[in-house]
Amino acid sequence: MPDLGAKRAGAARFRGVRLIHTSLRPEGLSEDDLTDLALLQLDAVITIYAQPDSLPGPIQYAYLLPPDDPSGKAWRIEDIASVHAWDDDWNAFITDLEAQFTRTPQLSAVDDRPGAILVGLTLRQPRLAARSLDELERLADTAGFRLLDSVLARRDELDGRTCVGSGKLQELLVRSMHLGAEALVFDRELSPSQLRNIAQTTDLKVLDRTQLILDIFAQHATSKSGKLQVELAQLRYCMPRLKLMPTAMSRLTGGIGGRGPGETKLELNKRHAINRLATLEAQLKKVSADRELRRRLRKRNRVPVVSIVGYTNAGKSTLLNRLTKSDVLVQDKLFATLDPTSRRFRFPEEREILITDTVGFIHDLPKTLVRAFKATLEELAEADLLLHVLDASNENAEHQLESVNAVLTDLKLGDRPLLLVWNKADAAEPERLESLLHLYPGLPVSALTGEGLDRLLATLERRLFQAVHLRPEATLSADDTGLAGGPATQ
Repeated sequence: MPDLGAKRAGAARFRGVRLIHTSLRPEGLSEDDLTDLALLQLDAVITIYAQPDSLPGPIQYAYLLPPDDPSGKAWRIEDIASVHAWDDDWNAFITDLEAQFTRTPQLSAVDDRPGAILVGLTLRQPRLAARSLDELERLADTAGFRLLDSVLARRDELDGRTCVGSGKLQELLVRSMHLGAEALVFDRELSPSQLRNIAQTTDLKVLDRTQLILDIFAQHATSKSGKLQVELAQLRYCMPRLKLMPTAMSRLTGGIGGRGPGETKLELNKRHAINRLATLEAQLKKVSADRELRRRLRKRNRVPVVSIVGYTNAGKSTLLNRLTKSDVLVQDKLFATLDPTSRRFRFPEEREILITDTVGFIHDLPKTLVRAFKATLEELAEADLLLHVLDASNENAEHQLESVNAVLTDLKLGDRPLLLVWNKADAAEPERLESLLHLYPGLPVSALTGEGLDRLLATLERRLFQAVHLRPEATLSADDTGLAGGPATQ
């Protein structure tokens, strides 16, 4: 087929071109025929079979279907007994079909976010992979994608070149053309060569799970240290992939998947990237030293520190706001909180504590992020108590608990004093909540309504001041926090 260029191009329009060929045997339309139909958005692909007397006889043709067709297929194949019996008004048929495409929700212009197809891969645990793919959907929405479809590929082993195999990749390409998708988002970290192969084969924007999370972090970083840490993580991720330039890398880093504080540095050559990496690491060492100084001041004043940890979107910021009457940003999105936030809280008898809200964890948290956010996560090592907040209404609460515990273990924080808090207890099924408390003892609360917070505060006071034997008169000045402090309240 010749290059059709931009002739009549459009998600809801066909090319005005029909591919017609003859066949000596009734073998039916080939996979190549159907792939050309979808990728080139042809009006139709038609095979005319030759009869024994060499005259044209039966025909088989295929045409595209709207994305919302009940069959779920990209095309439909029709058979007609004789070419001489085919008297349909094809122009009227194509006009009506284009009108159906125009009315399709997936192709309507009401949402200008880039469309994406999510790709999961399972080797032996389909349920776990399906759960992870659901989470990827939340991540993609937070990053600014419009979800068009999600595909869970099942394989015996990973394909070294394309991760999912050439056949499945071709299916994804056809599906992306059918739905008008601009990106493929994979639910695992892809190697540099896999990224290159997929991008070159599909000519689509290609992101993996790590790049998607990095992009969300870039959107939500507001403090200087947060931006430095995000840029460091971006550079560490992209340096092995710089050799993909200039073609594949432009698709990997443009817009979603390549914005944020490191956007203008990502396409530097390797030498400049190494220099920038050294500069960022030096700046973050200074940030770490400054935080260490503040921690020493807190220790000198013997003010206990409570660090709130937990899965992303478990309600950690809402709990901090409820306890301290603060106004920390709260959104129903993953990683809404990135920069650590500290607020003071005063118990009766003038005893104060410092409560710190930290970045949320997630299943399979990229090592690149853990390394880059070392300066932030060091705060957890100095906490007198970790407040592990869980979403009791989430059906995957046990899995999220295990994921957070795995991250804490990786950070060598598995031995820190810890208190489980089952948040959103008001939204959980009573039997489900009772089962969770039986398996994983903790305190049921609702940061939204205030239910259970009195018991939580009493437990905090008992565990902190009786365990570490701090003086009742221990107080904390605003300068000791190094952060904007909220009102000291009960």
